[in-house]
Amino acid sequence: MKSTARPRRINLALQGGGAHGAFTWGVLDYLLETGELDFEGVSGTSAGAMNAACLAQGLMSGGHDGARSALEGFWTAVAASAPFQQRSSGEAPAIPAAMKMMLQWTEHFSPEQLNPFDLNPLRDILSEQIDFAGLRRSSPIKLFIAATHANSGKLRIFENHELSLEALLASACLPTIHRTIVIDGEPYWDGGYSANPAIFPLYYDCTAADILLVLLTPLHYTETPDSAQEIRQRLRELAFGATFLREMRMFAHLHERTGQSRLPDWLTKWLPAGQLAQRIRQVRFHAIPADALMNELPADSKLAVSLPFFLRLRDNGREHARQWLNEHRAALGKRATLDLGRLFY
Repeated sequence: MKSTARPRRINLALQGGGAHGAFTWGVLDYLLETGELDFEGVSGTSAGAMNAACLAQGLMSGGHDGARSALEGFWTAVAASAPFQQRSSGEAPAIPAAMKMMLQWTEHFSPEQLNPFDLNPLRDILSEQIDFAGLRRSSPIKLFIAATHANSGKLRIFENHELSLEALLASACLPTIHRTIVIDGEPYWDGGYSANPAIFPLYYDCTAADILLVLLTPLHYTETPDSAQEIRQRLRELAFGATFLREMRMFAHLHERTGQSRLPDWLTKWLPAGQLAQRIRQVRFHAIPADALMNELPADSKLAVSLPFFLRLRDNGREHARQWLNEHRAALGKRATLDLGRLFY
């Protein structure tokens, strides 16, 4: 049931995580359904970038209901596009033997060798469902899509006026599986290598004071890996999360320093010191993590392509969003509900 009260305006930061991005679909679906929130800026990486683009597309074409429909259409199309259909009752499906073999081949062959015709179902889905020219002209939200420059490691943020099919594909380009995405002569890989997701654009380029993080990577794992395969997977996950953790530690430091008499000199390059301090004190962080769920799922479930599995993650995301909103509704616009110092120091 939609709220009749005036919606509160917030910013969103959406992590990537392959199939686990369906959890974020559920979070957004519930928040849109309630009508209690509007969105100013959305920063997204990989699957988070896909959710961000679908959110913007749907809002542009049909408001909150249109956004819910766009998200559903995207995830349903992804499930239908799988070359290896996976049977699932909603539990994380086993990865088909053919897909496992292909993943093993990626250790020895390049994407050009494995996929000489450059087949990419995601390209077809996005081309069909996203009006990039329309979003460049009149996106109802500010989008910040992260990609990584392959030859320097630098973060590249694609904003509204730069939105394109290639920019979205770059944000989700795993270089062992997909061909490098070239934009204006420059090569790009998955944004997770440099930001998962980028927080600073929401801080500096938006006016809404509340920033909601939707987290797909656990902030704390319950078990330490011991097999070679598990160790390699954990290393990949830590690498994708390292830049996010560093950035959040920086923000924790900024919030702490604003209580002191003088800000560090390097901070004032962004904004005049007084304005910067005011913005730092104003911003309030919130988070919807999925640690318990993600710790239960096998690591390779990020590669699962199964509509029942997507729907399970969506429903879990909706429930997390319901619980978060019920618990923190009164805090929005007033105080942070995320303890930056405790989590990121």
